Amino acid sequence: MRQDVEERCLAMAEHMVRTGDTVRETARAFQVSKSLAHRELTVRLRGLNPGLHRQIRALLLYHKAVRHLRGGEATRRFLREKAVPVENNG
Repeated sequence: MRQDVEERCLAMAEHMVRTGDTVRETARAFQVSKSLAHRELTVRLRGLNPGLHRQIRALLLYHKAVRHLRGGEATRRFLREKAVPVENNG
């Protein structure tokens, strides 16, 4: 079981570096929860591959820096999927 977890962690990290996906997009691609993906990319990866962990950390910091530019894109997508009417106050 441990080998599968390590392989998935490395595969997610390589995918994220290759595509530039966010943690949510990576989690969706690997069919795991966002929390699990984030934990594997921040905690487990540090012990498995420190060089790759540095690349992921830089990518996560970039995504955090530009998240305000997306302007609630994830929330709008969630509300659309749930078919909840969105009030536009702008």
